[in-house]
Amino acid sequence: MLLCGYRTKLIMQNNQIKVSPDLQQFIDKFEPSKFKLLQGGIEIRGINDIHRNIAQAKEIIARLKLRLIVSHNAEMLSYRGFEVNNF
Repeated sequence: MLLCGYRTKLIMQNNQIKVSPDLQQFIDKFEPSKFKLLQGGIEIRGINDIHRNIAQAKEIIARLKLRLIVSHNAEMLSYRGFEVNNF
């Protein structure tokens, strides 16, 4: 599992993960301190106030009219995280 910082491009198993313009715009506005690049989005981890941050992420997506969706489940709660994926 690879964790990466702000605006990092990774090469994972010889496949470069591409960050969509909407996702990059979200990262620039939300400024997560710790996130993992996924094939279809990012996983944001280590959030203290998970509910406030999920609401903030949804508000940024709606305000900027980004084609992204916030995903969260009980398993992610154990490591205080949520995902933002391409729609």
